[in-house]
Amino acid sequence: MKKSNIKNSIAIVILTLCLGAFVGLILWLFLQVVSLGTTVIWKIVPNATEINWIVIPMCAIGGCVVGLLHKKYGNYPESLDKVMTKVKQDKHYDYKYMLPMLICAVIPLIFGSSVGPEAGLTGIIAALCYWIGDNLKIAKQNADVYSEIGEAVTLGQLFHMPLFGILIVEEQKVDEEKPNYPKGKKLALYALSAIAGMVTIYGLNYLFNVSMEGFPKFSKVTVHIIDYAMMLVYIPVGIIMYLIYEVGERVLDNISDRIPMILKETICGICIGIMGCIIPMVLFSGEEEMAEIMDEFGEYAPWYLIGIAVIKLIMTAFSLSFGMRGGHFFPLIFACTCMAYGLTGVVFSSISEHVVFAAGIITAATLGAQLKKPLVVAILLLLCFPARMLFWVFAAATISGRVGEMIKNGYTKQRN
Repeated sequence: MKKSNIKNSIAIVILTLCLGAFVGLILWLFLQVVSLGTTVIWKIVPNATEINWIVIPMCAIGGCVVGLLHKKYGNYPESLDKVMTKVKQDKHYDYKYMLPMLICAVIPLIFGSSVGPEAGLTGIIAALCYWIGDNLKIAKQNADVYSEIGEAVTLGQLFHMPLFGILIVEEQKVDEEKPNYPKGKKLALYALSAIAGMVTIYGLNYLFNVSMEGFPKFSKVTVHIIDYAMMLVYIPVGIIMYLIYEVGERVLDNISDRIPMILKETICGICIGIMGCIIPMVLFSGEEEMAEIMDEFGEYAPWYLIGIAVIKLIMTAFSLSFGMRGGHFFPLIFACTCMAYGLTGVVFSSISEHVVFAAGIITAATLGAQLKKPLVVAILLLLCFPARMLFWVFAAATISGRVGEMIKNGYTKQRN
């Protein structure tokens, strides 16, 4: 009996390490394909043809392809929340349409949709984990656990914050959910798979001489007394940004529901192409654009940056509602940072002295109201902000989370 338990434990550890390495490999390959495709669509083709507006018909074609796949196979990629709910509640995630799922996750990112990769990647990893569970005898019993581990590793590596991956998966609430695996063992498996994922990605980056830098990070923060007082401005601004995004998404959902599938994705592609010619900063997930603003914020007027922040929110809601789907974390962080640069430019003479604190609080308020999970928000924002801001970020996320709950409850009562 003891030998059998030891063998099972060793097998589980080996499988967990292999799973972490596998997730790391998939993540790395996915992001390299996206990077290559983006370069081809937005640099190589326009430079070769010397026609900048050629991105408009190309994006229309990309949208049309996504629409055709949506019509035949369903609305992939599903939202991060939906994927995790299915894993926890249904104990299964359908992997029947793996290839269409993968194409629908890649195309929006390549063609400049204002979304991040986390939703598409999480769905792909969940599907692959259940495929492994159904086809590998040793993994079948705990396929849902391995899928949760795969999700946690994906999100942890994508955001360069393993703890965030664990927290967002574990904090996902499902009615009548019962733990089917000891929490201590589960955390140990999370840690093992995260290490295997990190080692795999590091090894691939070293082997092929590429990097996955992720979101740019503010290295230090300067806090003055006036900054604490300005929290009374920053938190409401963050909540207003949440409302713009949330109301925008609901309005655009209602509009898109009246437009036939394929047509609405094509319209989305055309709009993305047009925005790429006019205001390219509001496209993509926002990683490179945020680095650009951090380096060159002095070249932009404050009101221009505030305008970019609002347009980015609307563009993200539009992309999600009209079928060029993905995640929303990266775009919202970028929009909030833009707003912080614009707002501090209006209020203060020295932007650099105040902008980091402003960006952290505004972002925490927006994501806190949207997620209503202050600890998850605080850990996520360590991706971009110094650790010494953790308390104030958590406080802002907690306050805005309560406001978000009140708004949500009021909306629900109004509808009933």
